Amino acid sequence: MKQLNKVAPITLLFWLMKVVATTLGETLGDFISMTLNYGYVVGIMITLVIFIVALMMQLNASEYKPLQYWLVIIGTTTLGTEISDFIDRSLHLGYLFGSIFLASCLVGTLVVWYKKYNSLEVYPIVERNKELLFWTAVLFSNSLGTAFGDFLSDNLGLSYMYGALVTGIIILVVVVLHYFTKLNHILLFWIAFIFTRPFGATFGDFLTKPIAKGGLELGTLQSSLVSIFVMTIMIVIAHKKATVKSSQ
Repeated sequence: MKQLNKVAPITLLFWLMKVVATTLGETLGDFISMTLNYGYVVGIMITLVIFIVALMMQLNASEYKPLQYWLVIIGTTTLGTEISDFIDRSLHLGYLFGSIFLASCLVGTLVVWYKKYNSLEVYPIVERNKELLFWTAVLFSNSLGTAFGDFLSDNLGLSYMYGALVTGIIILVVVVLHYFTKLNHILLFWIAFIFTRPFGATFGDFLTKPIAKGGLELGTLQSSLVSIFVMTIMIVIAHKKATVKSSQ
């Protein structure tokens, strides 16, 4: 029996869901560590359990299932928020060195991936070992995106909206390069994938942070619930698209 693809197709819906998932990861991570006052260590333990459960469900699936897949993405964004904040704040590495450390981890993962498969193609993925490398890279990229988003707002002094604007422009440039140049599409994918994280993270901060700091002060719980609602709608749409495709 032929094993089917395990990951989401790279479409416009994919990128929209990635942005919403990263926003949810930022607000939910802050809700656990800050609003509930559990701190980053306990926050990492809680979100690690969520991530592992979601990952086991994904690995045991025989083909791409939008619910399982996007639960893992959300798990990596939430855990990534806790990991980044722990490195930057609890270990006092700061946002710049935290970003450099996480970027090194991501590059190391991609180097191992390339040496093993001679390619960094992310679609389709069938083999379990390759899928594990994919999710490791996703986790590091989402952790890196959180640190870089905080670097833009705290170290460079950009407001949350300006931070989102900067990362949004980078993503737009990548889109233009994808359609109008012959640059490697895999490289462009990973650049866009990394920068959707700080885009979503800065937007999440914009929703939750005090008005005096340039935010809307909606609260981490309320913002998370809104993101969950939007994400649920998108998962339903993705499920319908996947069902139609599999029936063809």
